[in-house]
Amino acid sequence: MSSPTTPLAPHLSAWLRQRLPVERGASRHTCDAYATAFQLLVTFAAEKTGKSPSELVLEQINSTMVIDFLEHLQQKRGCSPRTRNARLAAIRSFMRFMEHRDARALEQCRQVLAIPFFRTKVEPIRHLDPDQAKAILDAPDPRTRDGVRDRAMLHVALTGGLRVSELVGLRVDEVTFRDRYVDLRVRGKGKKERAITLWKVVADGVRAWLAVRGTVKAPELFVNARGEALSRSGAEYILERHVKAATLVCPSLATVKVSPHVLRHTCAMTTLRATRDIRKVALWLGHASTQTTEIYLHQDPVDRIETLEAVVPPSLRPGTFAPPDKLLAMLKGK
Repeated sequence: MSSPTTPLAPHLSAWLRQRLPVERGASRHTCDAYATAFQLLVTFAAEKTGKSPSELVLEQINSTMVIDFLEHLQQKRGCSPRTRNARLAAIRSFMRFMEHRDARALEQCRQVLAIPFFRTKVEPIRHLDPDQAKAILDAPDPRTRDGVRDRAMLHVALTGGLRVSELVGLRVDEVTFRDRYVDLRVRGKGKKERAITLWKVVADGVRAWLAVRGTVKAPELFVNARGEALSRSGAEYILERHVKAATLVCPSLATVKVSPHVLRHTCAMTTLRATRDIRKVALWLGHASTQTTEIYLHQDPVDRIETLEAVVPPSLRPGTFAPPDKLLAMLKGK
């Protein structure tokens, strides 16, 4: 008598539609990335088993299948170790979900969860220097409605360190002006919220945008010409356009690939240099753990210089090397 099998599709659907977005508060970007990972996995498993994706059962997505899939990604599709790790992260998230959903799959899930990530080279964090950041902020034309919006949006992103999803999702009712400052209530990953206070120049920019934003149905702070919330791609396009214009003023920008996340990295580096406290950087960025924030400790040359200056090397016995006289050396050799 054969053992009962578990259809894969219902569990995948529950994980993608309920667990991730509702219970875990995962962003749309994360859900889409995880769905893409499983689209590739079930296509690979279907070809290997000769079944259609809808006919696959959980028992077929075992550690052997997952390892074969990861090797396929690198060898056949030419994916980098970083991409391989991203796909494995999605699979592991699903297996952690299944650990508590089906007791029969416990051992299978543990075997998949034991598959290690590839060690990847730590790349330098891309961030902007003050002149580059200023050039981008000065690029929007404050005499136009779009320019007022873009300057305010870029200023909030650069000084607040918001993720692009947090930036385009920021609502008007989450913005409060207090004296010369502006308070933002930011909804981050996993339904976590944080409050940040930004400076007068940022507050003035947001006030200027609200004055021309007009009455629109969308609750989001930053909207497009149709009065609808900006999309991620819309925010990326706006940034790209202003970076191109800023490059004429600051040619060094041509060597930097600027994305919304580079603005976030720039905020992190600025905060670290100002506070010298990694915990404050983690709180500002909304990191759940300072382990995530520690990448910035390896990027700041000022830190390394200060470390060198703070350490007193041990004193050594004085003396310098005196090379032997060539003539005496020759005579001694005779």
